[in-house]
Amino acid sequence: MYRVTKRIEISASHSLKLDYHSKCTNLHGHNWIITVTCEAEKLNANGMVEDFTAIKERVTSQLDHSNLNEVLPFNPTAENIARWICEQIPTCIRVDVQESEGNVASYIKE
Repeated sequence: MYRVTKRIEISASHSLKLDYHSKCTNLHGHNWIITVTCEAEKLNANGMVEDFTAIKERVTSQLDHSNLNEVLPFNPTAENIARWICEQIPTCIRVDVQESEGNVASYIKE
């Protein structure tokens, strides 16, 4: 089994739709650290699981320097963002989304 991990940093804003009072319902931004892990039993024709540049491009082209509420069709929590990123990359098995120091959400494909 082959595995690759790509760490990406993006800047983006969001506001959360919550059923309780929170300062996070106001528009605010983060410098997000996103870690994408991909896995394959066989390497592709180029000898890779997934091209690191392609992983970065899939994430940054849609999310970097954006208002996540305007580009994602769901409440942009770190958990939902992690799942969505994983779904964008066929070989992805895990995504970790760190929105601030000490706050990380993970999505692991079953």
